[in-house]
Amino acid sequence: MQTPSGHPVESSSAQRLVVLASGGGSNLAALLAAHEGASYGARVVGVVSDRPTAGALDLARDAGVASAVVAMKDFDDRSAWNDGVLEAVSVFQPDYLILAGFMRILAPSVVRKFEGRMMNTHPALLPSFPGAHPVRDTLAHGVKITGCTVHLVDEGVDTGPIIAQAAVPVLDGDDEPALTERIKVAERALLVETVGRIAREGLYVAGRKASIGR
Repeated sequence: MQTPSGHPVESSSAQRLVVLASGGGSNLAALLAAHEGASYGARVVGVVSDRPTAGALDLARDAGVASAVVAMKDFDDRSAWNDGVLEAVSVFQPDYLILAGFMRILAPSVVRKFEGRMMNTHPALLPSFPGAHPVRDTLAHGVKITGCTVHLVDEGVDTGPIIAQAAVPVLDGDDEPALTERIKVAERALLVETVGRIAREGLYVAGRKASIGR
């Protein structure tokens, strides 16, 4: 595990966000742009990746945000890796944990540690089309409206309480790359809006129902 690097800019009044990312970090980039606003209410204070070559790490460095790499190959087994993720994330003392294109399933012990404070995005209107290939499944089923979801992470796969959703029409002639890109645009906007509102107004969960503010 590589230790945290970089020098985060902190605000005592902002909610602390740690972002887990495996890829280029388009959702991270959107959050980094939003947190520059004085009234946003949240700030990315750390980025953790399972891939040392992830573009998200470059974004963190350029933004002056601390980062850590927890690569599977550096650990004896998956249990040790999950312990490494928990250690790396905990260093940043997050108020909320954002999974933004993080391509690993976290152990129940990690999920329970951040219960009610860990969010993920999904490129479909859950509970429809969970899993690894939601856009492909959307097109195969011929639905006319799809979208994206921000949801809490629980011990299942895409089964946590839904916080917010946005609709995206499926157009005639759409293929998987074209529809994926339109969903990503909506997903970035939804994530930024949802995280900001949660930071400013609070998140309240009762069973399957999650709501922002009172």
